[in-house]
Amino acid sequence: MGKSGAAETGVGELKKELRRLVKSIVEGDDGRVETYEEAAKALEALKDLRFRGSGNSNGNLANQRKAERRQASVAIQEHFLCPISAELMRDPVVLASGQTYDRRFIQEWLSSGNLTCPRTQQVLSDTTLTPNHLVRSMISQWCTEHGVTLPPLDDEQEEGLITRKERNALSRILDKLSLSSSIPDRKQAVRELRLLTKGSRSFRALVGENPGTIPLLLSALSVPGLYSDTAVQGDIVTTVLNLSIHDSNKKIIGDNPQAIPSLIDVLRTGTMETRSNSAAALFSLSALDANKLKIGELGAMKPLVELLEEGSPSAKKDAGSAIFSLCMVHENRARAVREGVVVVVLTAITHQSLVDESLAILALLSGHQEAVEEIADTGGVPPLLGIIKDSSCARNKENAVVVLFAVCMHDRTKLREVGEEEKSNGSISRLAQNGTSRARRKATGILDKWKRTLHSTHYSY
Repeated sequence: MGKSGAAETGVGELKKELRRLVKSIVEGDDGRVETYEEAAKALEALKDLRFRGSGNSNGNLANQRKAERRQASVAIQEHFLCPISAELMRDPVVLASGQTYDRRFIQEWLSSGNLTCPRTQQVLSDTTLTPNHLVRSMISQWCTEHGVTLPPLDDEQEEGLITRKERNALSRILDKLSLSSSIPDRKQAVRELRLLTKGSRSFRALVGENPGTIPLLLSALSVPGLYSDTAVQGDIVTTVLNLSIHDSNKKIIGDNPQAIPSLIDVLRTGTMETRSNSAAALFSLSALDANKLKIGELGAMKPLVELLEEGSPSAKKDAGSAIFSLCMVHENRARAVREGVVVVVLTAITHQSLVDESLAILALLSGHQEAVEEIADTGGVPPLLGIIKDSSCARNKENAVVVLFAVCMHDRTKLREVGEEEKSNGSISRLAQNGTSRARRKATGILDKWKRTLHSTHYSY
C-alpha cells in the first residue's frame, strides 16, 4: 500500500477511535481523566495526519492549494470574500448586523465569547446565523464561470456526532406524530421537530436516516384540525426548510410526492412568514437540478413572482433567491418570463429595491429572447444605464451591462439611448476600462456597435 493509502487507513482508524471516545464521554458520562486524555491524543494524531502527513499533502491539500492558486489568478468580487478570513466564502451566513461572513469563521468568532459584529463593531441583539442563499448561488455561478472548485464542506462538520439522546428524542416525536395520536400531541411533536432541526446539524442528519419521518410530518397537512392551524402550518414548513439545509435530505424531500406541492400550496395561501419560509425551502431544495425541474413543473414560479412583487422585504429576498436558482435551468426561464418576472424586477430596480437580486435574475434571463424583447419594450434601458452610471457595486454594473448588451443586440434603436448617456457621462467607456472582465467585454461590444451605427448614419447622408 502506498503512502496515500496508508495515510487514509490511519485517518479512518483514528476517526473510529475518536468517535468511540467522544461517545463514551457524551453518552456514557465517562468521567475518567484517562478517557479525556486518550481523546485529546487521538485528536492530535488525526490533526498531524490530516495537515502535516505526507499522504494528505499529495491529495486533498494539493487540490486545495491548486484551487487557491486558481482563485488568486482571477479577480474575486469583494462581497464574495469573508471579512474575517479574506477568503472566498464556502458557506456564507448573515449576522444580526446584516453583514455576511463565512460560517466557520464567524462561528469561531462568536464561540470565543465575542458579542459584536467584527466589521461594524455593533453589539449583536442575537447570534443567529442565517444562510445567505443569494450570495451562495452567486459564488457558485462565479466559480463555474471561472473554473474554480471550492473545497467541499467537511461531512463530519455538517453532520456532527448523533447522540443517543437525539435518537431517543426523535423516537418520542415519531410516536406523537403517528396517526393514532391526538391533535394536541401531534401539534406538540411538530413544534419540537421544528426546534430540534433548527439548532442541531446532527439531528437534521438523523431525520434523513429515518425515511418515514418526512412523510409522517407532511401527512399532518392533510389533517383538518392541523392544516387550518396557521402555527402548525408554519412549523411544518419551517421544519422542511431546516431539514433541507442538510445536503443529503434535499433528494429525500424532493422525491417525496407531497413535499414540493405542499410548499407551493403554502406559498400561495400561507401567512407572510410562512410564504417566506416556503420560498426559502424551495430555494434550498433547488440546489439539485432534478428538484429545479420538479419545482418549476409543479407551478412554483407564479406564486414566487407574486411574492417577489408584494411580499415583505425578507420574503422578497427569499423569493428572489429561489427564482434566481430555478432560472439556472433553461425550462424555468420561460416559465419566469411567462409569469411576469421581467416587469417585477425592472420595477424593483427603478425603486432601488432588491437591486442585487433583480439584476442577477435579469442577467440570467438575458439569453432568453422573449425576456430581452420585454426588457426593451417596457422601458428597461434607463434603469440599466442608471445602475452602470451610479452603482458602486461591480457585480451589479456587470449584470446591468450584460442585460444592456443583449437588449442592444436585439433592438439597435436602443443604441440611441446608450449614445446619449455616453455623450453626457461616458459611463459605458469607464466600465469598458475599469469593470470586471465580463463587464469590459460587454461594454466594449456596446461601444463598438454604437460607433459603427454612428459611422453608417454619417455616410447615409
